[in-house]
Amino acid sequence: METEIKNTELEAAEVVETPVADVQPAVPAAEVPAAAPRHGRNERQTRRRPSTRPPRARSEFDQRIINIRRVARVVAGGRRFSFSVAIIIGNKKGRVGVGLGKAGDTSLAIDKAVRSAKKNLITVALTKDSSIAHEVSAKYCAAEVVIIPVAGRGLVAGSSVRPVLELAGITNVIAKLHSGSKNGLNNARSAIKALGTLKA
Repeated sequence: METEIKNTELEAAEVVETPVADVQPAVPAAEVPAAAPRHGRNERQTRRRPSTRPPRARSEFDQRIINIRRVARVVAGGRRFSFSVAIIIGNKKGRVGVGLGKAGDTSLAIDKAVRSAKKNLITVALTKDSSIAHEVSAKYCAAEVVIIPVAGRGLVAGSSVRPVLELAGITNVIAKLHSGSKNGLNNARSAIKALGTLKA
C-alpha cells in the first residue's frame, strides 16, 4: 500500500509543470545597459576651465648658459646657499650680450642673468658672408682673445668664445685665446669687448 502511494506521488511530481508567468525570457547581451562610466582623472582634466592667461611671447633672443655655480656664505646660524648663473644671449643677427645673475633659486638667477645681459647688449657690424671686417683683439682681466676673419673656414673657436660668436651670427672666423684662463665668464666678456671694437 505504501509503495503504491509513493509511486503516485512521483508521477504527480513529474506531471507538474512550471507556470509560464514565472519563466523570464533571456535578455540578449546587446540590450543589457552598459555601466555608467566612472569619473576618472582624464575626465576631470577635460572639465577644467580654459586658462585666461595670454600665451607667453617668445623672446627674440636665444640663450646659452656658461656655468651655474652654487655659492655659500657663512652666517651665525650656519651656511646659506645661493646660485650664480652666467649666461649669453643673442639674436644671431649681430646682437649679443653676457650677463651674471645671483639668487637663492636657479630660475630666479637665470632671469636676473638674462636681464643683466640685455642691459649689456652690443651690436656687431657683420659683412655679407656673416663674418667680421677685420681682425680684433681684447683683454678682460686675465682672459685675452684674438678673432681673425678667414673666408670659407666656418667657425673655429673654443671655450665660451664659441657660443658668443654663434649667438652673434658670426661665421668664417678663427678665435684664439692667448691666455691660460679657464674662467668662462671672463673669456666671454673678452670676446664681447673685442667685438665691440669692430669698425664697419
